[in-house]
This record gives sequence, C-alpha cells and structure tokens, in this order.
Amino acid sequence: MLIIALVLPGLADATVTTVDIAPPVDAPIALLADLSSGQVLYARAADKRFVPASMAKAMTALIAFDLIEAGKLHEDALITVRPETARRWAGRGTSLTLHGGEKVSVRDLLMGTTTVSANDAAVVLAEGALGSLDAWTAVMNARAAELGMSGSHFASANGFPDGGRTYVTANDLVHLALALIEGHPELYRRYFGHPSMVWRGSTLRSHDPFAGPLPGADGIKTGHSFEAGFNFLGSVSRDNRRLVLVIGHAATEPGRAAAARALAEWGYGNWDNRAFLAPGYLVGSAKVQGGAARSVNLSVPRGFALSLPKGSPAKVSGRIVYDGPLRAPLGKGQQVARLELHIAGQPDHTLPLVTLSAVEVAGPIDRIVNGLLGLFA
Repeated sequence: MLIIALVLPGLADATVTTVDIAPPVDAPIALLADLSSGQVLYARAADKRFVPASMAKAMTALIAFDLIEAGKLHEDALITVRPETARRWAGRGTSLTLHGGEKVSVRDLLMGTTTVSANDAAVVLAEGALGSLDAWTAVMNARAAELGMSGSHFASANGFPDGGRTYVTANDLVHLALALIEGHPELYRRYFGHPSMVWRGSTLRSHDPFAGPLPGADGIKTGHSFEAGFNFLGSVSRDNRRLVLVIGHAATEPGRAAAARALAEWGYGNWDNRAFLAPGYLVGSAKVQGGAARSVNLSVPRGFALSLPKGSPAKVSGRIVYDGPLRAPLGKGQQVARLELHIAGQPDHTLPLVTLSAVEVAGPIDRIVNGLLGLFA
C-alpha cells in the first residue's frame, strides 16, 4: 500500500465549530449522508445488521434497472403471473392482487414494487425477468457485493419476513441509494417518489413519509413488519445538494415519519456545502509499473463538495492511498486509488480517485527508458 500525504487548497485554516447538538431522532438506527460530499453527517448504529422488511424492494428495483439499461428487460414487456405465485402471495401484506395467468407489464410491476410496496409484484417481476427467485436473489447478492454492501444479504425479492435471512446495515443502504440515484437517474425519477399509483381504476397510496409533504423529497423505500419495526430509506434534493437517510426499527409509523423529516431538516438547517473538487482537477499521481508512463495523474470521478457546520471554515488535509505500484494497462477513468480526507472537528471520510489518462503496456523502448530512469529515482 502506498500513501501520499497532501494539503488540499481552497478552504481557510481557522477554528472549527462542530455540530454538537444531535438531531431529534427517536429511532435505534439512524444515518444521514450527504451524497454531494460523500460525508456522513450523523450516524447511530450505522453498521448494525437489521431486518429491512420491504426496503429490500429497493435492491429489486436496482436489479430491474440494471437489466433495463442492459437491454435484457423491457418496460413494456408483459409477464405472465404464475398461478402458484398468485396463490402464495394472495393476502400476504400489500399486493396488487395479481391473478394466475394474467399478463402484467414490467412497468406496472415496477411501479407496484416501488410505490405501493406490493409483495406479489416484486416476486412476479423477479420470476419473469430471471426465471426464478433463486436466480434473482443470487444477482441481488452479487450486486450488493459489487457495491461494497458487506453487511447485507438478500434472501427474497420483497423483504417479506424470512427468519432473518435478509438483513442490511444503514451504511450499506447508502451505497444502494447511490447506485439507484446516480446509476439510473431517469429510471429513478420514473419509479420513485410518487405518492400513489392507479391500478385497475383505483388509486393506491404510498407509505413513503416524504412523498408530497417534504420539499425536494423523491424516495426511496419504506419497510415494516412486526420483527423489523418501521424502517425508511429516504432521499431529498434541494439546491443541488442531496441527502440520503436511513431510519431503522422505529416504534411507530408516525414516529418513523417524524424522525425522518427531523433528520433531513437538521441536515439542511445545520450544514453548508462548500465547493471542493471537480472532475479533472489534478489531486495527485500514482506510480505505474510496466507501463508506457511511469505514473498516472488522478482526479475524482465526479464533483464533490465539503459538508461543514454552518459558518465554520476549516483546514482540509488528505492522503492518496492505493495498492501499488499500479500495473499497466490502465484505462482512462479507472478507479485505482482513494483520497482519505481529514477535516478538523469532523469524522474522516474517503473519496474515490480515477485515472485522468490511459496507460498502455510498455513497449521494448519504454521498458529500457523506464529501467534507466529507475536507476536515478
């Protein structure tokens, strides 16, 4: 592991005023993250595993979005409801009351999954898309691993109680939210944040405590069962700043709503965003072995702000960390390192770093030149 210490410009060196008043959140598990900066602003039991209930449907939506974007699933496609699936899920929690043999579009199944949390819709979608629930949950867990959701496991498409085989952590749910919002922005807007949907001539309401009453709210997913309590993965966007929050094991539905809204308003009311790093800004470089160049410049893959308590300037320092030297070939925009940031008075956090250019494998002449230069390095 190679480490390069940095002093990052752009913010003043001054006394920092920390936010030492916790938000009024009455829930055993709570987390507030600012996606614009990549920082966690508040956390309580953020790595504790808990039962998500219907919040698991957010991962089902992500898998569906992945398949749609890859051209392997089409929103207008019709899926035939298996009679055994209709019988199994009849009357089990929220449903679209799907009938065996009826054909339902992927679009309606997705809306039923995300907006009204229909258990049968999620299962029919999974079976129709990949053939079986086992295949679907295997993809869910592979995607979770890809996102770094190391504390989570999915054993169902809909989060219905399964003896604790499905579990998540608050920190992991932030990774899931980021994949939905930034990985599939158009599909996210299409299927999340709606207060209701029309199905068979009737209006079905969402349980989302953010849908409608909170300015800028656009999702994401509630969850409730006797075992899980009242859970919520929420997202709010105001003035180009997006907050994602998790509430876990709240005692009541009104309590969940109050805790979520209080946490979001606390995040906007007590924290400012300052411009920090933009794509293309040269953060530093990393050594490369076996390449046409001996090093590669690094930057962030997207713009990042810094979240700071209102009115607080701060000195920011950081270090580039990577397993190196890196080995060629490297693609442009490839994530190869991380920037570990320290902001006085705040928890440390990490941003990804990507290559600003490609590095091809060294040819014979490049290897000779690099070898000679290495003698004097």
